[in-house]
Amino acid sequence: MTTEAPVKFRKMNGLGNDFVVLDGRHRKLSIMEAQVRAIADRKTGIGCDQLIVIESSPDFDVLMRIWNAEGGEVPSCGNASRCIADLIFDEKGSNTASILTKGGVLLASKAGEKMVTIDQGVPKFGWKDIPLSEPFADTRHIELQYGPIDNPTIHSPSVVNVGNPHCIFWVKDLDVVDLAKAGPMLENHPLFPERANISLARVMARDHIIMKVWERGAGLTKACGTAACAIMAAGHRIKVIDSACRVTLPGGDLFMAVRENDGHVLMTGPVAYEFEGVLPAELM
Repeated sequence: MTTEAPVKFRKMNGLGNDFVVLDGRHRKLSIMEAQVRAIADRKTGIGCDQLIVIESSPDFDVLMRIWNAEGGEVPSCGNASRCIADLIFDEKGSNTASILTKGGVLLASKAGEKMVTIDQGVPKFGWKDIPLSEPFADTRHIELQYGPIDNPTIHSPSVVNVGNPHCIFWVKDLDVVDLAKAGPMLENHPLFPERANISLARVMARDHIIMKVWERGAGLTKACGTAACAIMAAGHRIKVIDSACRVTLPGGDLFMAVRENDGHVLMTGPVAYEFEGVLPAELM
């Protein structure tokens, strides 16, 4: 990370999914994987699930870049998008914000005190768009299983891309598998050339789902905004939930909707500020 001045940071979270946020709009920050891992380390660094850098954009309020705790850059992060939107609201004195990410343009609006709605756009269901390594005519359920070959514990997941690739197993019990063990193998399955976020989802009612998620590059997290978007999109597609749904994650609730006139997925949830500081020299 190349800079001549101290680098300030903000620590923020959305439902416990936490971020270190750096402002690169007025100085060049060259982010290296080893530095991301050092900052994200919860024992020797600041500690976070993702490192976020905001940069200037000629056409949008900011460009948001995202690195998972393991050091790899990823296109999208729903909970972080809400956090960055709230920063922009305060800076602009506005109730709206536009955020450019590698996963696309996100439009945000204020939904209450420290509550933000993100328009995640139209989900992608084509096998090449997710992407998958081989063709599937129908991605509502694909051939993938975990457990004994003749009696798999979980199988036939839905897959979708909502900025990141997601794989969702519909289950009757969230503890049917140990996601800490199953997650790494499924994330890195040969079907997913860019790896995938792995979720277990249980439909409690047509307007309520509970879930757990293994996030690629981050592991088990208290919340994953794009996973909630993926579950909303896939669940509505296979007709197990209605066009509005509360999604309960270990960190709390997100309020999801599919806009019927254009198919956009909308996510509403909270933002929290934890503390601010300056990165220690050894992390720069």
